[in-house]
Amino acid sequence: MKQFSNKAIVAFIIVLSTISVYSQTAGNSGLSFLKFGFGARNISMGDAGTALSNDLTSLFYNPAKLVFTDESEVMFMHNEWIQDASSEVIGVKAEFWDIPFAIGLNVTSVGEIELREIPSEEPLSTFDANYFFGSISTGFLISEEISFGVGIKYLYEGMLDNEASGFGFDFGVHYQLPYKGLTASTVLKNIGSMNEFRNESTKLPTEFRIGTAYTYDIESSKLDCTGGIEYQKYFGSDVNHLNFGAEVLYNKLIAARAGYQTGYESESRGFTAGIGLMWGNLKFDYAFLPFSTGLGSANLFSLQFKF
Repeated sequence: MKQFSNKAIVAFIIVLSTISVYSQTAGNSGLSFLKFGFGARNISMGDAGTALSNDLTSLFYNPAKLVFTDESEVMFMHNEWIQDASSEVIGVKAEFWDIPFAIGLNVTSVGEIELREIPSEEPLSTFDANYFFGSISTGFLISEEISFGVGIKYLYEGMLDNEASGFGFDFGVHYQLPYKGLTASTVLKNIGSMNEFRNESTKLPTEFRIGTAYTYDIESSKLDCTGGIEYQKYFGSDVNHLNFGAEVLYNKLIAARAGYQTGYESESRGFTAGIGLMWGNLKFDYAFLPFSTGLGSANLFSLQFKF
């Protein structure tokens, strides 16, 4: 991989500081589909993907981590969320001139929304809300241990006769710590703006994440154990989240995963779980998210192929 000079590090720190100041002025945001996550593996581990992602799903969590996987990859994910919300997500990663590039596509819809003029009356009709993003991400080595990544995404939202579009940017850093198996990552996501939707622009869910992960191999029992924790903050909100995740992988064949997320009292969202099955270059992952406020549960499936 290509490496950057110390000047690039200084330039990145300046950009990161400017973005932080800008982000703090953001108010309540929309486009909640940008918060859903990518890859059933990450979501089953408390959505701690900034710390725990280890494949092309880094394009969503922290593009700086793209430099540490050499294979070309393609992934498809289907999300069955609560309240008739569903998503189809596709990611593709490849290298050109020894630089990794990853493309992500997300189509999310919320169906059967009832249209009323007066709340107590029967609905006049129903309609769907549609959301989309298309992104491209890349990462570069600054040194053998530190990488920097950037992503840009095109955003769209449409509802009834109203629609809007815009752009968002992600900036991340990943550090392979001196202790074997220990890493640290940080990212600023969804920096940007949208055109006006009806009378005002939707604010992006700008967020900051920082986390660490540790992987330990028990060769005698063919086990690979991974655990991580990350702090998540949406600007313009007083709510903070801690995301915990863990995975036990046996013989590079089958994985059991669990996680926990704090700060979701209104949704009673907390524990997550899932499994993974690997066969050569093919991988299948499943995640389960229970909601205890009568909203049901979310089921997520992803299929990945490396080549």
